Amino acid sequence: MNAFIFQQVNELALRNHWLDSLGIFLAHYLPYILAFFLLFLLIWNFRKYWQIVVLALASGALARGITEVVRFFWRQPRPFIENHVNLLIKQVNGSSFPSGHASFFFALSAVLFFYDRKIGISFFIASILISWARIFCGLHWPYDIIAGFVVGIFSGLIMIKFSKKFKK
Repeated sequence: MNAFIFQQVNELALRNHWLDSLGIFLAHYLPYILAFFLLFLLIWNFRKYWQIVVLALASGALARGITEVVRFFWRQPRPFIENHVNLLIKQVNGSSFPSGHASFFFALSAVLFFYDRKIGISFFIASILISWARIFCGLHWPYDIIAGFVVGIFSGLIMIKFSKKFKK
């Protein structure tokens, strides 16, 4: 099922210049836009958003830490290592499970959603687009994305719970 879904999504690559450009933009550049948006929140209203942004980034860091621990013990080759895929972004040969991008951005999304639903929903949509694009570009298996989602949401919930105890 993992390989089938990957193949169905990735075979759409290299067929249309605009779709390929969109996939590359979403997979590679949208994460930078989200980071700049967090910076914008701090500039716009520092008092209101600084704790939320710090908590979101801490949850993202926790998610990336968990991701690296899992990758240390469970090496999963990226799709382009084992198979002929339509690779749109050059990537180093590293473990793909779980997706670091998915775990980081879903962790941010979970925290932001808890504190501000509109921003959180926007981040969840962006996280889904980034994750889909990483499959489209040939960088991740669907299970990598699902595992990244789980790690990210888990990390966000842990940090929310931790922040509530810390405030008390």
